[in-house]
Amino acid sequence: MKYCVGIDLGSTTTKAVVLGDEGEVLGRGITNSRSNYGVACEVALVEALITARFGLIEAEFERLRAKGGGGIEELDEGWVPALERLLRLHQYVGQLESLAETITADLDGAGGGKNLRESATVILERMLQEAPSLYAPGTSRKSDFFRDLAGSRYLKFAEAVTKDSGVSYEELVGLYDKAILIVENSPTGSGNFAGHAANALSDLERPPEALARAVEWAGSTEMELAISVGTGYGRATLPFPREQIRSEILCHGLGAHELFPGTRTVLDIGGQDTKAIQVDDRGIVTSFQMNDRCAAGCGRYLGYIADEMNLGLHELGPLARQSKRNVKINSTCTVFAGAELRERLGLGEKREDILAGLHRAVILRAMSLLARSGGIEDQFTFTGGVAKNPAATDALKSLVEDNYGDKTINISADSIYTGALGAAIFARRDWLRTIN
Repeated sequence: MKYCVGIDLGSTTTKAVVLGDEGEVLGRGITNSRSNYGVACEVALVEALITARFGLIEAEFERLRAKGGGGIEELDEGWVPALERLLRLHQYVGQLESLAETITADLDGAGGGKNLRESATVILERMLQEAPSLYAPGTSRKSDFFRDLAGSRYLKFAEAVTKDSGVSYEELVGLYDKAILIVENSPTGSGNFAGHAANALSDLERPPEALARAVEWAGSTEMELAISVGTGYGRATLPFPREQIRSEILCHGLGAHELFPGTRTVLDIGGQDTKAIQVDDRGIVTSFQMNDRCAAGCGRYLGYIADEMNLGLHELGPLARQSKRNVKINSTCTVFAGAELRERLGLGEKREDILAGLHRAVILRAMSLLARSGGIEDQFTFTGGVAKNPAATDALKSLVEDNYGDKTINISADSIYTGALGAAIFARRDWLRTIN
């Protein structure tokens, strides 16, 4: 099976989208961007190929069910999600074991004290013990990034261990911070599909033969890369030839058009920049405006605010939606954000009111770019990581209606992959030209 890949190397996250030879989306992958952009690219692609193989499993399992015979048609379709949940558990445990090995090697090399070594061992053992509960049926995790999930659990257990061991919290955190860079920068840290799938299958209680056959078929299906196209903030660092690099503007415009063919205006708020794009009925960019001088009003800015408030990035939007009072924020400059934030908290302003004002300020900056790019036409599509923030989308809908009236606003659950999708479509077009 031939496949084409689009890689969007953003300043915060790296995304990969895999398209089949018919143009269908086979898989998507996402990971934290790293200083080693080549590794980030490889890790995102590995994740995309894992989800692609799960798509193959699901399709084959459904084919066998439809074929029927021997009660196969009566099988519960929940078998495939259960298999994926267990595979992700094995993947997480494998990464935890890699983390433990890295910390142990660091302690051996640095000659860490007995108390520090024992404390780190206790933390890692507790993380391994709780792992199954994190991936239990019906459980939702705050993040599926290994750094974020493992980091939050490590810090929680470190606080408890510090109280009894006499080892400083800072020492324990330092061990994790050093080790996670090594674990994250290992493209093989998450293991391989075949091994994890086999382990997950054995964990299921009396799995149907049809599922085992589907897993075997998907694992043995040869997937051959036809061509890759890269885009994103760090695209110049991707190990691709120049002709396999496309601008973010072109990829986001085409990706948004693919998701919503009626799209005429696109707003992308990423980690480091904001893009306002106008496209025609074929997804071709006709004009754009981009704020790329600094991270003011972008995802990095919101991340900085989250750190200042000791919150997870995912917590900002829901908390801001609890606001009962409008607070005007004077600056969305990351340099001055901390000072203004602390000043307002000192004056007794509520966190949720400040956050609501911050989100509105971010969207106001975006509205200015949209106006300079040509305004908002039906349909309007919001993409990028910030599109998943409910307070940002609320502010956007309100300001669009106030300034442009009733417009159709599209926000896909897969909005963060829009640029990678556009890059993958460009890749497939290039590939088709070579074979026709």
